[in-house]
Amino acid sequence: MRNLNILLLVAVLVAVQGCAGVAARAGANDRRSAGTQVEDDTIETKSMARIKEKYKDAAQVTVTSYNRFVLITGEALSEDIKKEVERVIYSVPNVKKIANEVFVGALSSSSSRRTDAGITSDIKYGMNKNKSIQAGTVHVTTDRGVVYLLGLVTHAEANAASEIASTTPGVQKVVRVFEYID
Repeated sequence: MRNLNILLLVAVLVAVQGCAGVAARAGANDRRSAGTQVEDDTIETKSMARIKEKYKDAAQVTVTSYNRFVLITGEALSEDIKKEVERVIYSVPNVKKIANEVFVGALSSSSSRRTDAGITSDIKYGMNKNKSIQAGTVHVTTDRGVVYLLGLVTHAEANAASEIASTTPGVQKVVRVFEYID
């Protein structure tokens, strides 16, 4: 009985720590509810695990979920794989809608992914310095130099975020995937 109590305590601590991690990653001003943040994290985790298991050598994708809206970016070796990746994600509970922006062709190099990560970092830095964008309201994803902006934002915040992204070196295109609150 004592071992069962210890196991239950450990399980509760792990669960609480996981929720705190989601909240910390999302930022203090995230406009999504805590439950939606957890659902988004679960959608991303389950989707990535299923895709890696099934297509580890045929697709290199990133799944970004914001307010149950899923953005898929990356590469797939064929159109059939691209479509199947989307089907896999739709099978994950709580997915509301999907934007499949997967490029069909050769998988990108680690150098290209590092460049994209640098662009994302530069944009986030610019947004953190901007007083008209509330911290934690815009999620930034970059793939092949294309920047995707997601979030629950006002039109003014969307315009400011888009301006910052479009003037960041290395950005080829900015795609707004916002839900507006005004």
